[in-house]
Amino acid sequence: MTYKHGVYVSEVPTSVLPPVRTSAGLPVVFGTAPVNLAIDPAPVNTPKLCYTYAEAIKYFGYSSDWANYTLCEFIKSHFALFNVAPVVLVNVLDPAVHKTAVPEASVAMANGIATITAKGVLLSSLKVRLTAGGADLVKGTDYTAAFDEDGQVVITRISTGSIPAGQTSVFVVYDKLNPSAVVANDIIGGVDAGTGAYTGLELLNKVFPLFRLVPGMVLAPGWSHDPTVAAVMVAKASNINSHFKCIALTDVPTSAADLYTKVAAWKNTNNYTSARQAVCWPKVKLGDEEYHLSTQLAGVICRTDAENDDIPYTSPSNKNLQANSAVLAGGTEVALGPDQAAYLNGGGIITALNFVGGWKAWGNRTGAYPAITDPKDAFLPVRRMFDWIANTLVLTFWQKVDYPISRRLVETVVDSANIWLNGLAAREFILGGRVEFIPDENPETDLMDGIIRFHVYVTPPSPAREIDFIVEYDPQYLAALFG
Repeated sequence: MTYKHGVYVSEVPTSVLPPVRTSAGLPVVFGTAPVNLAIDPAPVNTPKLCYTYAEAIKYFGYSSDWANYTLCEFIKSHFALFNVAPVVLVNVLDPAVHKTAVPEASVAMANGIATITAKGVLLSSLKVRLTAGGADLVKGTDYTAAFDEDGQVVITRISTGSIPAGQTSVFVVYDKLNPSAVVANDIIGGVDAGTGAYTGLELLNKVFPLFRLVPGMVLAPGWSHDPTVAAVMVAKASNINSHFKCIALTDVPTSAADLYTKVAAWKNTNNYTSARQAVCWPKVKLGDEEYHLSTQLAGVICRTDAENDDIPYTSPSNKNLQANSAVLAGGTEVALGPDQAAYLNGGGIITALNFVGGWKAWGNRTGAYPAITDPKDAFLPVRRMFDWIANTLVLTFWQKVDYPISRRLVETVVDSANIWLNGLAAREFILGGRVEFIPDENPETDLMDGIIRFHVYVTPPSPAREIDFIVEYDPQYLAALFG
């Protein structure tokens, strides 16, 4: 041992640890995008974190054809209508695979300008010729090609090039995106056995390693009405990186359930019954644009969380949507009264209601209700709070993994967690909570094997789904007639 002479100072770890912050409602959205219109296209099957509308458009492009390009619906809703961020977007449409070769065709040219009216043109594949089967003209020398605001390709003659001034037509050949070639299995994805590459919903496990943000919601608008896709969404949301959990927002297809009385039966038949699943019906409309209810519900949840310090204890129910009607696919209006909306809620379905204060999300129940009535699984905000608390505990105490099991370790975990829970209770984010180290839950054999358990008791507030007033005629007030 080194000989010492004097006064020395050393440090020990702080006995109380501050909690690690998590993004409670971070949406991770899977779908298709018009990447041919993107300025800096995000690679296919690559999660991209976006904080602004402009950033999302830069990486994914934008088209009003939401039936084919499902991510655009979410981009418009989340950034333009609800003005919340961030969001993680994943495009599964591969321009190298999901494309169609368009045979050579003539395009009229006037005043040195020709327009290809077809959508989805891949500019890198475009070839322009003066005659059918002729030599390819040189881009940048003979012509320029760029997209206009409608996503059409505008070919412009360069005066010093080979296109004559009076040319009335050119011939073009190109590939264009074929979003109809994307199928449910592309959204579901998997892991390539040869390369180990992740695709589709498997990429949910890549979000935290890439961005150090825990997913809060999983969405696939335009796809989540497929029972196979929804089942995988729920499975992945229930086990992220083997440590985290979140919820899946899914839709019931209005084509299959075109009356509110049919929705519960469809939900049960197709197994939309998970505690980590919000089941939405019908669609909503703003102006001429139709939105899946799951898309707007994500915006409501994120906005509500933001108003509550990013703590998901408040229900999104009775919070404003950005809509002026509820519709079936195609625009047929659905007019629900409170009794009809309550019928849907009683089946574990979230809907849209226009009763007091405009159009609002209506319903607190997860898909597990009414088969399961345990508050932590039946109420959406309670379920989200349990997941948020669990995710925060994992992130906070990960730094203590592999520390020696000692009384100091136990006290550090118990004291830190209890101080945090007491703070949540003081601000009424929870009604109460505590952490205990219970001997019966920590047998000697487990402690010897390096396993230590802490019991967390917590009670998030349930939403006040029913407020009753009892009104009684009281004849004693008749005395007021006599002064």
